[in-house]
Amino acid sequence: MILRIQGLEFRYKNVSVIKDASFDVEEGEVLAILGRNGAGKTTLLKCLNHILTPQKGTVQVDGIDIRTMRPVHIARKMGWVPQHGEISRMKVYDLIMLGRKPYFRWEPTKEDHRKVEEAITLLGLEDLSLRYADELSGGEFQMVQIVRALAQDPRVILLDEPTSSLDIRNQHRLMAKIRQIIHNSPRAAVMTMHDINLALRYADKFLLLKDGYISAVGDRSVITPEKIQEVYDMQVRVVEAGGYPLVVPI
Repeated sequence: MILRIQGLEFRYKNVSVIKDASFDVEEGEVLAILGRNGAGKTTLLKCLNHILTPQKGTVQVDGIDIRTMRPVHIARKMGWVPQHGEISRMKVYDLIMLGRKPYFRWEPTKEDHRKVEEAITLLGLEDLSLRYADELSGGEFQMVQIVRALAQDPRVILLDEPTSSLDIRNQHRLMAKIRQIIHNSPRAAVMTMHDINLALRYADKFLLLKDGYISAVGDRSVITPEKIQEVYDMQVRVVEAGGYPLVVPI
C-alpha cells in the first residue's frame, strides 16, 4: 500500500469541507475522485500532500506520516499537477527540470537530465521541449505539467482535473498513458475528475464525494444508478458499451 488516509477533516474557517475521510490507494492503482462542483474534490486532493493542512486525521505515504516529513521530502514522494498552473517565459525543458528540484542542491546532474528526458519521451513531448511555455496551448501546457510531475519520480501523482483543457482525442490519449505508466511502475495516481465515463474507462478505483463526505469508495461496482442519484441528484442508467460501463442520463 502506498497511500493511507484516516479520519481526514478540513475546515475553511468554521466551514467544514472534508469530513472524516478514510481510504487507501495501492501501488499500480489509479483512483478517480468524483462528485458535484463544490463537493470538496480539489480540497481533498490538496490535503493529501499538505498544500492544505487538515485539522484532523493522518496521511501516510509508504507508511510514513507526512506531518513528520519536510516539504522537500514530500515533493520526492508526491507529484502535484494543478488544474491551472502558472505560465512563465521559460523553455519547456527547463520548466520540466523544476520537477527535479527536490533532488539537486546547486545544479542539475546527469541523472536529473536523464529523468527529464525519460519523462518527455513517455508522453511524446519531444517537439515541445525547446519551445517557450507561454507559447503553448492550454492543453499542451497541461501535458507539460504532467511531465514535470513524472520527472519528480514520485510514488504518488496527484492530478486536479488533468483532462479539463484537452480535446476528446487527447483526453483519451493522456488517460491511457497515465494508466499505462501507473500499471507498469511502482506508483499510484489520484485525480479529481468531472467526466464519470472517462473515469470508468481508465481508473481502477472510484471515490464518490458528497458534501465533504465519502459516499462510496471501491471498484466499478460502486458506480450504480442509486449512488449517482445520491451524489449527483440525477437519474441515470448504467449500461455497457464496447466492454466498458457507461453512465447515461435518463
